Amino acid sequence: MPFALFPLMLCVFSVGSAELVVAGVLPAIAGDLDVSLSDAGLLVTAYALGVVVLGPLVTLASSRVPRTPLLLGLMGLFTASNVLAALAPTYAVLMTARVLSAITHCTLFAVCIVVAGSLAEKGKEASAVSRVAVGLNLATVLGVPLGVLLEEHFGWRSAFWSIAGLSLIALALVAWRPPAAPVPVAGESGGVAAELRVLRNRTVQIAILLTALAMAGVFTAYTFVNPILTSMGGFDDSTVSWLLLLVGCGSLIGNLIGGKLADRALMPSLVGVLAVLGADLALMALGGEVPWLLLVLLVVFGAAYFAVMPGLQARILKGAGDGAPTLAIAINIGAFNIGIAFGAWFGGQLLGWDLGLRVVIAASALLSWLAMSLAANELRKDRRAERTAAVPSPVDPAPVPRVPATADASTD
Repeated sequence: MPFALFPLMLCVFSVGSAELVVAGVLPAIAGDLDVSLSDAGLLVTAYALGVVVLGPLVTLASSRVPRTPLLLGLMGLFTASNVLAALAPTYAVLMTARVLSAITHCTLFAVCIVVAGSLAEKGKEASAVSRVAVGLNLATVLGVPLGVLLEEHFGWRSAFWSIAGLSLIALALVAWRPPAAPVPVAGESGGVAAELRVLRNRTVQIAILLTALAMAGVFTAYTFVNPILTSMGGFDDSTVSWLLLLVGCGSLIGNLIGGKLADRALMPSLVGVLAVLGADLALMALGGEVPWLLLVLLVVFGAAYFAVMPGLQARILKGAGDGAPTLAIAINIGAFNIGIAFGAWFGGQLLGWDLGLRVVIAASALLSWLAMSLAANELRKDRRAERTAAVPSPVDPAPVPRVPATADASTD
């Protein structure tokens, strides 16, 4: 990984870990702050709402701030919010710290993605995005388990201290080696007006919808991965964390492969990966009771899930062109969270109707194929537009010069 991308990846890893780690230490937080487990769970809900609702507003408000100072300011606030979380004496203070952390999430992630794309050579933007997004993979694979490990030995506050420390390192690296690519600041491209104008772009709109639909397809099933492994696959509870680590390794590989595929053929790769994701889930619904097959399918699932991520971000960067894509990326991150929330709710509804895990997984496959159909439709539109642009416009034939009649021609 080029060193210029490393601080951005570390920023994304810190942000991703802060979002996810609370789920692993909720019981300890509830016990220490003397609140119910359901009230402690609102720390996750508040964070998600902050990302979806407040994140784009922060992006708009900071649209004229040059990106390096913006990164430094956001990482400073993010670091401070995690220090506040680590010191929080009450539930209300911890909730405040979580909301402060959440409002930096969208813009931080969006700016890292936009800067990574601008640092890349032409045609390799998706690979650069995928390298930065490795931070999110690592947060998924390592962030939560390490947070739980720290909580077991040093208490839940140590998880927030560790995130604050990582954030401080990322901030120092950005300050030491700021992104040197020719990235126009948002103010140079029109600020708020330019950011909002990009949202009228149909390609950007469909890419955001595609993100929400794809994530709904993924999380309808993945929300219930624990019972899928234990109740359906017959694995012992004690092995689940190790099995999920294996799935996470698959997602890491898928993310890097997805970036390279998107660089070569953006929309065809999105269609193909979503088709594989749907097929994998369909096979899981049919044969998930065979333990070894379920494990293989879950590893493929993790790879396909993260292989689609660089392409979705690259599609928005391409749709925005030379405009101002930061708000579009921020809203796409909101769409990511909306898709997760809908998928979790939809899968829960199906289980509430006693339809079983097979139906939940099958529904996840259908949503993934629906996302594939939307991507395929966009691919057809792109190819039609390319063919239209390649056909030369008809040119009127040159007029034949009129030869004036001569005196000789008019005589017999």
